Amino acid sequence: MRADEAWGARWRSCAHPLSHRFMETAAEKGTLVVLAADLGSTEELVSIIHQVGPHIAALKTHVDMVEDFSQESWQEVVDAAHSHDLMLFEDRKFADIGRVSQTQMGGIYDIRSWADIVTAHRVSGPDIIDGIAAGWDDVQRIGGVFLLAQMSSRGNLLSEGYTDETIATGAASPHVLGYIGNGSSPDEISSLRGKVGEGKMIWTPGVNLSAEEGVLGQRYGHPSDAIRAGSDGVIVGTGIHGSDDPVAAAKAYADATWAALMSR
Repeated sequence: MRADEAWGARWRSCAHPLSHRFMETAAEKGTLVVLAADLGSTEELVSIIHQVGPHIAALKTHVDMVEDFSQESWQEVVDAAHSHDLMLFEDRKFADIGRVSQTQMGGIYDIRSWADIVTAHRVSGPDIIDGIAAGWDDVQRIGGVFLLAQMSSRGNLLSEGYTDETIATGAASPHVLGYIGNGSSPDEISSLRGKVGEGKMIWTPGVNLSAEEGVLGQRYGHPSDAIRAGSDGVIVGTGIHGSDDPVAAAKAYADATWAALMSR
C-alpha cells in the first residue's frame, strides 16, 4: 500500500520531511514499531538490528548506555540501521538551555553526525529546540525533535498544563517532528491527539502485547489500542529484544500495529 493511502490526513498534514520518511518505511514494511534497543554493547545492537530490521520502522538508542562505545564501533550500529532503512532515534532527553544543548549534540558521542531524531524536555524553555537544531546545522544535516508531552512511568510530573505548553512550543517550531505520549493509556493518547491535531506525529512507549505492570514503575498498554487512539509509532524494547524469539515477537508487534492503523 502507498504511504499516502495508508496514512491519510497524517500524510497530508505533517510537514517535516522525516515524518514522511518514517511513514514511507512503515508502509513498505507493514509496521509501526520503533525498537527501543537499550542494550549494553554494540555487538548486541548490531545483532538485534539484523534480526528484526525487516519488522521495525525505526531504531531508538541510548548511546550513553553502550559500555564499549567508540566512534568506530558505533559506526557499525549506524551502518546496520541504514542497511534496513531505519532512522536513528537517540532518546537523549535533552533538558538544558539552547547553547548547552547545541554543544551536547557534539562531544564524545557526536549525536549530530548520526542521529536523525532526538528527544527533549520542554522544562528549560523553547530555546532548547533551536539549540538542538543548531547542532545539526553545524554538520549540515536535517534532524527532528520529539518533545516529551506525556510519560508512561508512574508518578511522573508532566501535568496537563505542562503538556499544553509543550504542544504549543512544538506547534510553533518547524524542527519539532512530534511528541512522545503515554502508550499505557489510550485515553491520554486520544486526548493528546485531540490537542495536537494532524500536523505532528505521536510516538508512544509503554506498550506491550502482554499489557502488565513492568518493573521500576513502568506501565504498559496494548500497542493496538495505542495506535487506534492516535499514536503513529509504538516504542517497544524488552517485548522484542528480551523475547526468546525476537524475530517472531517483532513480527507480532508489526502485524498488530499495522492492522490497527488500517482499522483507524
